Amino acid sequence: MKILGQKLSDGSVTVFDAPDPAIAAGFIRVKTLFSAISAGTEGSKVITGKKSLIGKAKAKPAQAVQAVQMVKSLGLKNTIIKVKSKLEGAQPLGYSLCGEIIEISENTGNLKVGDIVACAGGGYANHADEAVIPANLAVKLPKGVDPRNAAYTTIASIALQGVRLADPTIGETAVVLGLGIIGQLAAQILKANGCRVFGTDLDESQVQLALECESVDAASVSGKDSTAALISDFTRGRGADITIICAGTASNQPVEFAGDITRKKGRVIVVGAVGMDIPRESYFKKELSFAVSCSYGPGRYDPTYEEGGIDYPYPYVRWTEGRNMEAVLDLMANGSLDPSILTTHSVPLQDSPVVYEIIATKSEPFCGLLIEYPVKERKPTNTVNLPQSSKKLSKDLIGIGMLGPGSFAQTFLLPPLKNESRTFFSTICTRSGLTASDIGIQKGFRKAVNSIDEMLEDPETDAIVVATRHNTHAEAVLKTLKAGKSIFVEKPLCLTREELKEIATAHKNSDSIVQVGFNRRFSKAATAAKDFIGKNHPPLSMFYRINAGHIPKEHWTQTEEGGGRIIGEVCHFIDLFQYFADSDPARVHAFCVSSDDSSIVLQDNIVIIIAYEDGSIGSIGYFAEGSKALPKERCEITGGGRTAVIDNFNRLELYGTSKKTAKFKGKGHAEEIVEFITALKTGKPAISMRSQLATTLASFAVLESLETGKAVDIDIGHLLN
Repeated sequence: MKILGQKLSDGSVTVFDAPDPAIAAGFIRVKTLFSAISAGTEGSKVITGKKSLIGKAKAKPAQAVQAVQMVKSLGLKNTIIKVKSKLEGAQPLGYSLCGEIIEISENTGNLKVGDIVACAGGGYANHADEAVIPANLAVKLPKGVDPRNAAYTTIASIALQGVRLADPTIGETAVVLGLGIIGQLAAQILKANGCRVFGTDLDESQVQLALECESVDAASVSGKDSTAALISDFTRGRGADITIICAGTASNQPVEFAGDITRKKGRVIVVGAVGMDIPRESYFKKELSFAVSCSYGPGRYDPTYEEGGIDYPYPYVRWTEGRNMEAVLDLMANGSLDPSILTTHSVPLQDSPVVYEIIATKSEPFCGLLIEYPVKERKPTNTVNLPQSSKKLSKDLIGIGMLGPGSFAQTFLLPPLKNESRTFFSTICTRSGLTASDIGIQKGFRKAVNSIDEMLEDPETDAIVVATRHNTHAEAVLKTLKAGKSIFVEKPLCLTREELKEIATAHKNSDSIVQVGFNRRFSKAATAAKDFIGKNHPPLSMFYRINAGHIPKEHWTQTEEGGGRIIGEVCHFIDLFQYFADSDPARVHAFCVSSDDSSIVLQDNIVIIIAYEDGSIGSIGYFAEGSKALPKERCEITGGGRTAVIDNFNRLELYGTSKKTAKFKGKGHAEEIVEFITALKTGKPAISMRSQLATTLASFAVLESLETGKAVDIDIGHLLN
């Protein structure tokens, strides 16, 4: 497919060749006819991208602070890698389009192939000739609606949601501050509600367009005309019943001005991104109502609605994202809303980067901006050959495919893989396709593909590295084993006992290497501690304290996608204990805190006791509500008159007849990759499959213990027999 991508490093916008996005249950595949550019949202990204690093930090101070905090947890080197990959990576643009459905999956309701639909969603309704859209964010066009107009549906829904919060009645006066595309559409919707509308903007061309198109009844140029006096005349000296702020500025001026011009007990609604330091004097004395409109309605930023396809009950949530989109299309159908009169530019996809230059430089007037796509059919693009594909390869090199090169993989997995002299990058795959092509070009991959099946069918790919969301891991492992290839899969190995049994069975009949990303056992601190304790040690007593940090219940790691933090992260610490004890876990007993505070995830604050077959014992304290100032991890291993203390993997204390200390860096990510490649070369796994199965089984036992309140025996034998 052809897709528009923007580099955050310099703000440049480019059309990329990328594999088609993969479809999943609850999604539809759409051939794009037209997409609308949001000059405010997308334009600000381009403008910010063109700034220097210092300029970017000033524009995004919260992200700058986040980067500084990242140095404390990841170290300077890894932070630089992480920030650099973010800046240099291409990000998709767009969130509002109209197209024809060319494929549907299960659970997509009444939508069918051939329907013309308006589509929404950042990261989904991209500026691309093909898109995969969640069914809840696609609405069929009513008869008579022009697809060109329908491309604006999402943008118009943002305006509509702001108007809904204002709750206008017939005959009221409304003022719209900011007459960009959203402001002009809001004005049209207000007029459709029977309001008299006054508009104002700093840009004289926007004011002129609004008057010519009759989006407003009267208008003024802010800073040039006596706007406050004109509004007073327009409202017959009473002040505006409603003021809707559609401007985009860091300044607090629009909110202050709204307080001045709105009548007592009037309503002020913020739709645009503006400063919101509310001046007490005017808002207090007038008892003004103030509300901030959230995008295009209820459901926005809720993954269960947008991606999970769970609609809100109609009697209780009348207007959702999807139903707002329906209402917008109905307004277009009856002629009350007409984006076509606001369209100033309409260009083919290949010429669209020029439009972003116009937005950034303001070299000419603009308002409604459309991108056009070819009507002709095209063949599916499952694989895109990248520049590296033409280079000849040595027969001794191992071909590595990368599935899911997100932020973690780009920071911790791709750098050591790229440094490996024994491998080359063969295939790369991401959900969107754009990042696969972009990162693939940056890192030297030979092909970008759109599915794990394409990766495994590629003759150059000998092994794959998987860093996707947790609920996809088991399927990836099973498919890889069936294909007779090897896999490095980030933890966890899987999410259920049934999946674990399938993997164990599949591995029995395979010579393939399966390595889970249990990196801590490969860290320099851990290997030095194990050497100090010795191989022929008596039963060990082990303690591990993890200051994990709070993650809200809504985060994907806490949902069915992630399986929770016990399966998703505590498995790390269970594995490290196995590494030191050289023994399988035999019994687990777990206890979590009890609290009426609904914000606390009880299972994220837990003490786990593990007994091992050789008599060793381990205690894991995993706590999510601790101080951020406390280092994350501390592990103590005691036995045979010796104690090793690993302090956050950067300091090791060894106690025998005397005390010794050593400093280290890293938690073993680079080392585990080296060991994986060595395993591929030698056929000898870096971690035995038995150990990885036992670790995963033990993490399941922790959950069972919490549910039953009892100790749970671990039977690794049933998986191996």
